[in-house]
Amino acid sequence: MSIQQKLEKTGPRKLLALDGGGIRGTITIEILAKIESLLQKDLDRDDTFVLADYFDYIAGTSTGAIIATCLSLGMRVDAIRKFYQESGSAMFDKASLLKRFRYTYEKEKLTDKLKEVIGKDTTLGDGKLKTLLLLVMRNATTDSPWPVSNNPKAKYNAMTRSDSNLKFPLWQLVRASTAAPTYFPPESIQVGANNFIFVDGGVTMYNNPAFQLFLMATVEPYALQWPTGEDNMLIVSVGTGSAANANANLAPDEMNLIYNATSIPSALMYAASNEQDFLCRVFGKCLHGDELDQEVGNMCDVKGPTDKKLFSYVRYNANLSRRGLDDLGLLQVEPEHVQKMDSVDYINELQEVGKAVAEQKVEKTHFANFLS
Repeated sequence: MSIQQKLEKTGPRKLLALDGGGIRGTITIEILAKIESLLQKDLDRDDTFVLADYFDYIAGTSTGAIIATCLSLGMRVDAIRKFYQESGSAMFDKASLLKRFRYTYEKEKLTDKLKEVIGKDTTLGDGKLKTLLLLVMRNATTDSPWPVSNNPKAKYNAMTRSDSNLKFPLWQLVRASTAAPTYFPPESIQVGANNFIFVDGGVTMYNNPAFQLFLMATVEPYALQWPTGEDNMLIVSVGTGSAANANANLAPDEMNLIYNATSIPSALMYAASNEQDFLCRVFGKCLHGDELDQEVGNMCDVKGPTDKKLFSYVRYNANLSRRGLDDLGLLQVEPEHVQKMDSVDYINELQEVGKAVAEQKVEKTHFANFLS
């Protein structure tokens, strides 16, 4: 289907949201591989089936933006897996010692890979895209989050505008969404008469873009206003793994400038991701999700503030703590190998985690009411 055909179709809407998390996106890929295989079988399709055939709207932040874009372009998950396997080390190309005071990795090799896979001349409004696509970044110049989509009905996507979002090079938007502070240099994009500096969308409230995706599919100003209801909309949210950085022996005098500079960003990202997940479980019918905390549990079969749920919701993620890995049957995987966003040396272990999550958690019943 073309995007216009997606907009005109009837029936339930299916949305997919992918978290940020660096090379831990490998976990996401393995979960998506299971979903692709399951849907291909249940829909009785051949191996030309892609997730863009099933989902209407795909959102991604940071590494999730890379995967979301590849999916929207109609790539099979196996091709995306191959891209991460072959390009992971190149994407995390160490910067020179002098530059490491500003960032850890160079952007050139990542930029070249994105141009190669996405296409140097492909724009956000390109007809190559087979789904609606949402990418999240942060505009450092205006100090504001920028969730940018290719929705042709959106205000800032009108092709008559000189600053139309649809005219932006797609690879550059993806690069901007992956420009994690301290890891990669920012991305400069000309927007009409303005030159804006963008960094990773993971440092906004939308490292997990699931609830923002719901809003952009339903709220009037975005001009889609897709019907809500647990039988009318499915949102699938996929994480890149999480592990609380708990330290029972932490002393007050250890919380110096260096400690705060290194710990606060990840703490905010974790809290924001958790909040997006929590909101989806409050307003949606949670079909599957791990425990959020000991007070609210997993929020499945729990009442919220509305009489009727606004959508059906599934959340797949991995607990990367020692206990979480043990529960997945991965006693041989060391937590410190899979917790960092730049663990390219342990991509095989990240794949093991993703496959274990997929095997234990992805079930056909989660999609049973959305196979039309």
